[in-house]
Amino acid sequence: MIPYGHQSISDSDIKEVVKALKSDYLTQGPKILEFEKALANYCGAKYAVVCSNGTAALYLAYLAAGISKGDEVITTPNTFVATSNMLIAVGARPVFCDIRLDTYNLDEEKIESLITKKTKAIVPVHFAGYPCEMDQIRKIAKKHNLLVIEDACHALGAIYKNKRIGSISDMTVFSFHPVKSITTGEGGAILTNSKDYYERLLSLRSHGSVKDPRKMSRNEGPWYYEFQELSGNYRITDLQCALGISQLGRLDKFIAARTKIAAYYFKKLNDFSPVILPAGGRNSRSGWHLFVIRVKKSRRKKIFDKLRQAGIGVQVHYIPVYCQPFYRNNGFKSLKLANTEKYYAECISLPIFPGLRIKDQNYVIRTLKKLAYEPKEL
Repeated sequence: MIPYGHQSISDSDIKEVVKALKSDYLTQGPKILEFEKALANYCGAKYAVVCSNGTAALYLAYLAAGISKGDEVITTPNTFVATSNMLIAVGARPVFCDIRLDTYNLDEEKIESLITKKTKAIVPVHFAGYPCEMDQIRKIAKKHNLLVIEDACHALGAIYKNKRIGSISDMTVFSFHPVKSITTGEGGAILTNSKDYYERLLSLRSHGSVKDPRKMSRNEGPWYYEFQELSGNYRITDLQCALGISQLGRLDKFIAARTKIAAYYFKKLNDFSPVILPAGGRNSRSGWHLFVIRVKKSRRKKIFDKLRQAGIGVQVHYIPVYCQPFYRNNGFKSLKLANTEKYYAECISLPIFPGLRIKDQNYVIRTLKKLAYEPKEL
């Protein structure tokens, strides 16, 4: 089976993990800060806080931002459920904005109509690695005094108008799951330019602990620390960070490989009318986490099933979040967003990852064309 995504692990990655395994620290050691500094430097942000996974990163970012019970947060339904699940976890209510039918990101033109007195933040998701229209989103946020927290779990290495994703908003969240731009096995990060957010994130990552005497209610001695708010253990290990540092050194090569694969799909499928291709470059560079095509709704399941039967591990990204039973049973029973519904009924994610061989990509293209071909009526 050709998977839709796959990690790329080198001998140097393995050596770095083994070195960390033989060191004095397996967790809470120097590799964590080293990875954070490298990540912040790469993205052009002042601070990075790495943690156990992308879901934890979202949760910590929402907590640090002060999002809580009674708040509303505007986001997209075309995302993995973690984006909105963690809003619910902190007590907030997600408000789903319909998407564009070119980039499949939330439609920035529809955001303002959803803003109420309860709105606290906007959480744009850079779907498939393609950046949202951040200038307009930030303009709307500034006008209404809202926070912007980017879910960039697909978009490490992506660029928006000459700025790397991770350097633009109040906070930006990344994931290091094996199918993402780089991997630490599991892992996540929050990037910010705010010292206040940075310090709070560090505390929240480790049970809400405070060790700085200047911030404690009292100081009983060198051993003393305090837990000033409720949190949990969202730490990452030195082993994972050693892998992350090694992977980060090859990120640009990974993005170049993904971009080359995407370009080849465009070249071979551009004139094939039964398939609708994703948006191209414009003012942004995609991280090409996913390559999503659209086909006729009436034929999508058949094409999908036949591709799977042919050994091609296509996938659907995503079932609209509001369609999930939990959401249907908790206030979203009647919600339907036109573009989201249309996109979901037609989308198929094709394989794209740095190690995808040209012969395998050609096989994907040939098989897709055979299955999706529609002879014209005479």
